[in-house]
Amino acid sequence: MPIKIRKQDALNYHTQGQPGKIEVVPTKMLSSQLDLALAYSPGVAEPCKEIAANTEDVYKYTAKGNLVAVISNGTAVLGLGDIGPEASKPVMEGKGVLFKKFAGIDVFDIEIDEKDPDKFIEIVRSLEPTFGGINLEDIKAPECFKIEQELKKRMNIPVMHDDQHGTAIISSAALINALEIAGKKIEEVRIVVSGAGASAVTCTKLYLSLGASRENIVMCDKDGVIRRDRPDLDEIKAQFATSRTDLNTIADALKGADVFLGLSAGNIIGQEHIASMAENPIVFALANPDPEIAYDLAMDTRDDIIMATGRSDHPNQVNNVLGFPFIFRGALDVRSTAINEEMKLAAVHALAKLAKEPVPEAVNKAYGDQKIAFGREYLIPKPLDPRLITTISPAVAKAAIDSGVARKTITDWDQYSLELQERIGIDQKLMSRLISQAKKNPQRVIFAEADNQKILKAAQTVQDERIGIPILLGNKEKIQQLIEEHQLELHNCEIIDVYDASQEEKVNQYAQILFEKRKRKGVTLHEARKLMLDRNYFGAMMLEHGEADAFISGLTKDYPKTIAPALQIVGVEEGVKRVAGMYIITHKRGTYFFSDTTVNRDPSAEELVDIIGLTARGVKFFDFSPRIAVLSYSNFGSSKGSVPEKTALAARLAKEKYPELVIEGDIQANIALNTELQQENYPFSELAEKGANTLVFPDLASGNIAYKLLMEIGGAEAIGPVLLGMKKPVHILQLGSSIREIVNMVAIAVVDAQLHSVKTTAAV
Repeated sequence: MPIKIRKQDALNYHTQGQPGKIEVVPTKMLSSQLDLALAYSPGVAEPCKEIAANTEDVYKYTAKGNLVAVISNGTAVLGLGDIGPEASKPVMEGKGVLFKKFAGIDVFDIEIDEKDPDKFIEIVRSLEPTFGGINLEDIKAPECFKIEQELKKRMNIPVMHDDQHGTAIISSAALINALEIAGKKIEEVRIVVSGAGASAVTCTKLYLSLGASRENIVMCDKDGVIRRDRPDLDEIKAQFATSRTDLNTIADALKGADVFLGLSAGNIIGQEHIASMAENPIVFALANPDPEIAYDLAMDTRDDIIMATGRSDHPNQVNNVLGFPFIFRGALDVRSTAINEEMKLAAVHALAKLAKEPVPEAVNKAYGDQKIAFGREYLIPKPLDPRLITTISPAVAKAAIDSGVARKTITDWDQYSLELQERIGIDQKLMSRLISQAKKNPQRVIFAEADNQKILKAAQTVQDERIGIPILLGNKEKIQQLIEEHQLELHNCEIIDVYDASQEEKVNQYAQILFEKRKRKGVTLHEARKLMLDRNYFGAMMLEHGEADAFISGLTKDYPKTIAPALQIVGVEEGVKRVAGMYIITHKRGTYFFSDTTVNRDPSAEELVDIIGLTARGVKFFDFSPRIAVLSYSNFGSSKGSVPEKTALAARLAKEKYPELVIEGDIQANIALNTELQQENYPFSELAEKGANTLVFPDLASGNIAYKLLMEIGGAEAIGPVLLGMKKPVHILQLGSSIREIVNMVAIAVVDAQLHSVKTTAAV
């Protein structure tokens, strides 16, 4: 089922913190008077003079080469229609965010209050000095055709109306592969198109470029089949009018058809229409949010159907995000003067080819650890596939060079691939992958502090996104009051109140078990019963006895008080002497893992070895190869003291115990991360080539201080703490975590529970 969006949640998302979704961030230092003088007057005059002498130097001295304008007049916004330029701004900001996330492209969104296409064209044309590319968006047909066509003629930078070409490119890739599976040739198949708007028309044109026969295409609008004998046909529809006078309705057209392309409205065709199509019918029902025919309904009609929709909850999602970020990336990187037919076709074939290649394990895991392979349910790559940028962008760039529209040439394509990965921080999709994996097999998650509004809102997100199945632990009356007050839909969730009379027997049962576990640790039966009224104890006992799959707590209590009940009841896994806490730090430079940041105050060298082992395994859990630096204030014995001696010994012992791991220490943090400094001063270091991505701190204080400083002033985001070494999935929140941080932790807990379940099943 699709994710449910609540009005207030959407409004809160756009208003929290700084309004909107984007900001402008300086890329140069501005910390001194000299910096300011270089950035502005008088220093800025020098690049101005260079550009005046050679206009192409604007790409050298300014951000133009990585800057795209997302432009709309708000006349065809999503499914909302003509709502005006101001109302379109959230969508344009959203498009900008996707450009940045998936391709590292900066965006200014520009909303223009002008419906006259000629005036609109003049306004956009005048912006050429500012931008490296123009992405037109949400402009109604037929004006959008003229606007794009004229701008492409008059401008010397790439221009693309994504509503037209995005869907065309993605669906064309899907069509190539679907035809291969069906054993059909594009020049022979009969194609029925439902819809005559911008997307439908451009898709059809691209299908013609791929070899489809115009005589085999029937296009329909709300009035039925577009025929040549229909009066008052406009210029656009006339291109695709059929001469067949025996066809009146879409039902007529679909009889014996090989391909259906829907870009119109939901639920306009039925099972009888699908049943009337040819053998191995290809059905692309792309209307959103409701396809022209529901996926399940179509699939139940016949066994040989090959189907795609525009929705993420079904196979073969035709999603524009598979295209536009990477197409513009390739175009910008060769300073292309256009996005031409050759570049679009290159993107089509690159996408189609990528779907046939072996899928990386990280992608399999992101989509539920299933073995994704080319076939009827995998025609095009998944949006979270990290290979998209290194597949599509080079293909587009090469096509630009070969077709003569590139002003810059790339010769080292391997180096370009590395640069593409560095631009976006190829690891930035970590949480997206985990959330997708969690959704494939949601687990039961205990929320120990459910009478807190943050926890309840996080539980709502977890339920809505099908990440997990919330079990709410807390004061029942208060929980229900908060659910009503915040208009949440958690009434079907299990709510457990340890003080409710219905739980008395369970409390007594758990108290007896705790007493048996802790009686030689000074816990009496009376005290055990009192402890069982603490939700952290009760929840941990539920997890221990299989009444839930994962446990989340810590929002309102200090870490040590939260972790103690879990250690006493659930305990550490077999072969593990201690647990450790790890933070995932995401930064524009990449993803890093910090350990131990929450548990062990002053570990010995031997204890650090255990922490290194747990951390390495935790890093692998997130599909990274650990490159470990055991940190100190010294480099390889350059300074004396207890910390360098301890970390050097820990590194040596860890190498002996885990010979397959890359481990260095003692080493300073900046040296561990800076490969140039290592290559110059310590070329023998195992980290000299790639640098560290996993930092093991000598004590709790240094690790805790480091990640908190990075969060507050270093421009980094932290995910965690991830508790390593527990026998079952227990995860402790940072005091005061945000709703998104709670949801992220739940996703980690659910995936952790999935893996525990696999291990348990294998052991049995």
